[in-house]
Order: sequence, then C-alpha cells, then structure tokens
Amino acid sequence: MNVVRKNMVRRLMTLALLMILHSSLFTPHTMAQKFALVDMEYILKNIPAYERANEQLNQTSKQWQAEVDALTTEAQTLYKNYQNEVVFLSKEQKKEKQDAIVEKEKQAADLKKKYFGPEGELFKKRNALMSPIQDEIYNAIKDIADTRGYQLVLDRASDTGIIFGSPKIDISSEVLSKLGYTN
Repeated sequence: MNVVRKNMVRRLMTLALLMILHSSLFTPHTMAQKFALVDMEYILKNIPAYERANEQLNQTSKQWQAEVDALTTEAQTLYKNYQNEVVFLSKEQKKEKQDAIVEKEKQAADLKKKYFGPEGELFKKRNALMSPIQDEIYNAIKDIADTRGYQLVLDRASDTGIIFGSPKIDISSEVLSKLGYTN
C-alpha cells in the first residue's frame, strides 16, 4: 500500500509541475515576443565614416608594422654579421655584439607590443574611431526596438547559429535610414 501511495504522489507532483510549466511557457506575454534581425556587415559597409576609419586603421597598421619590421631586420643583420665575425672576436667583443643583438630584438618586441598588444596603440585607436560609430548604430537599433516592441535583436552577420531569418524581420535598412544613410 505504501508503494502505491508513493507512486500516486509522484504522479500528482509530476502532473502539477507539468501544468505549471505549461501555463508559464504559453502565457500571452511569452507568445507575443517580437524579434528582429540586423546585418551589421551590411550596415557598416553603407556608412562612409566606418569605411574611412577602417582605411585609416589599415594605413596606420601598415606604417607601424614597417617600423617593427625595420627593427627586426636590423636585429637579423646584426646576428648575421656576428656569425660571420665570431671567430675573429674577443670574448668582450662577442659579449658586446650579443648584447646589441638582444637589445635590438627587445626593441622590436617592445615596439610590436606597444603598437599591436592587447592594450596597444592600434587597440586604442580602433576604439577611438569605431566606438562612436558603434554607439550610433546601437542607439538607432535600440530606438527602433523600443518603438516596435522588439524584445530581441540579433546580428545575422555574427551569429552562426542563425540558419534562416525572414527578410520581413530584418531591420538593417531601417537602421541605416535612421542614421541618415540611404541604401
């Protein structure tokens, strides 16, 4: 009798849990959620300021990389010269040349870190140039979402989990229009 009672209690608890889950999952509030998609690649390609900023970053990056490469080449030249002369050098001269090579390599590494490191100049410059554009886009998307009642806006360009998105819910063109760009 005790086993039957336990089974009955389990069934009633399971049934009650299912009823609670069913009622909370299918309330009118959750069924009426609205979603939208944006294509950030498309939006950014149609904003001239972004293209200019990107070009400026590319030019700066190339210039800085040339500086790093020049120091690296100097270090390699010093090393090759050292290898050619090593048999003719005294202990002190060897040490001096080795120190010069190490110092030049360190200069190249430090410069590379300064320009391209995680908190380097390129990172700072990218933030300075891109943040205002990204903030503008974010605010435009937020305004559209608030106006239309979207609870979620996904970026189809960066989310590999989106297999299909109806063009009806893509608000990319509307975002561009809100920013003052026609497509």
